[in-house]
Amino acid sequence: MNSDTDLSSLNVTIMGLGLHGGGLSSAIFFAERGSKLTVTDLRNENILKPIIKKLKKYKIKYVLGEHRDIDFLNADLVIKNPAVPLSSPFLKLAKQIETDISIFLKFNKRPIIAVTGSKGKSTTVSAIFDVLKKVKKDSKLGGNITTSPLNFIDECKNKDGAEVILELSSWQLADLKDKKLLVPGISVITNIMPDHQNRYLSMDDYIADKKLIYADQKDDDFLICNFDDKYGKIFASEFPGRVLFVSEKILPSFTDGAFIDDFQGYIRLNGKEEKVLPENLKIPGEHNRLNLLYAALVLKLSGISTSEISEGLKQFSGISHRMELVALIKDISWYNDSAATIPQATAAAMRGCRTPFRLIAGGTDKKLDFDGTIEAFSLAKSIYLLEGSATDRLIILLKNQNISYNGPYDNLEVAVKRAAADTNPGESVIFSPGATSFGMFLNEFDRGDKFRQIVLDLP
Repeated sequence: MNSDTDLSSLNVTIMGLGLHGGGLSSAIFFAERGSKLTVTDLRNENILKPIIKKLKKYKIKYVLGEHRDIDFLNADLVIKNPAVPLSSPFLKLAKQIETDISIFLKFNKRPIIAVTGSKGKSTTVSAIFDVLKKVKKDSKLGGNITTSPLNFIDECKNKDGAEVILELSSWQLADLKDKKLLVPGISVITNIMPDHQNRYLSMDDYIADKKLIYADQKDDDFLICNFDDKYGKIFASEFPGRVLFVSEKILPSFTDGAFIDDFQGYIRLNGKEEKVLPENLKIPGEHNRLNLLYAALVLKLSGISTSEISEGLKQFSGISHRMELVALIKDISWYNDSAATIPQATAAAMRGCRTPFRLIAGGTDKKLDFDGTIEAFSLAKSIYLLEGSATDRLIILLKNQNISYNGPYDNLEVAVKRAAADTNPGESVIFSPGATSFGMFLNEFDRGDKFRQIVLDLP
């Protein structure tokens, strides 16, 4: 399939309608272009009802609660959800496999800014977009941030349009391998931490997928990566174009990029240094200060003035589920960091908190290691754990370090109310699980939404 294909002639199977919007957008895209459409998902109709309701005006055949060989054998094209591994036996029956990202890239004519990383990518792309759209009003944001770029594909067929910012997970990048579709003018890899080791055979396999973000870039393109991360230097050594670094310390002389000095952020390009971040920001956490520096470099390369970058990032207040300030109740700050699905993200949230805090954590295991982060848990005044397989492993480590905890609880509301009763004015409560959500919640966003509502219902 290419951009000239008559889509009305295609039999299309959507594999994995999902709950984040990618399957929904793919279904709408092909349904509106007259394709004969089948949607198949292992989840049942009750779970998918809110998504199916949005598709009620389209003629779609649904196969729910199972996958069938015939729906893949008869399809000219299978659109897979990123969460479906390519090793699926059903995909081996497909004539052609695409995703919402690859379909978008086949039609798109605008310049691309692509961002990946283990953590920080959603905050980074949101900060870029928040500032960029004030100057270039037709700029777009999509990808892993739960907005499919197919939602705005019709606006991106003109090469004179502003940049499209894509947040890309390792799974989304893996689906683009060897397609030669992703050629960003600017790519960003925020950091590399152990993640998704329940899906990958090794860290090397995970890193190989991250590298795909720059696999087809040219020698006049840019890569921005982490100077403090050992993998950042590996990426830089492989990249054919110009590399810029971000660091939590002053960069070595003659190294261009962005860095932090005395809680303030600076960019250095062609030897010229400019301050872009003040000490006090609306978004909390030192890890978020680094995320804003990635954004600052991208914005500078996109032609935005330093003064516009500085003012815009100073006003940026973050996004849902990433150290989101939910409420200030009785002088207690409640933070929703439900998107912290790995231990390192939870450790960063705790180390970045500037007030005494209580921590709500725990969840389902994805074969990640808490060992290198366990000392950060001692920073919490008290810990409240949710039940889960990751929690079982965490408890062993907490006991070995003589760190006390409450729970584990099989109900988030009970944990929140217990934390509320123990927390003093001037302190904070951080909900940063450090694990996945499955079992107790549909996903990390459902988990964060439930936390937010529980907090807002507190007296």
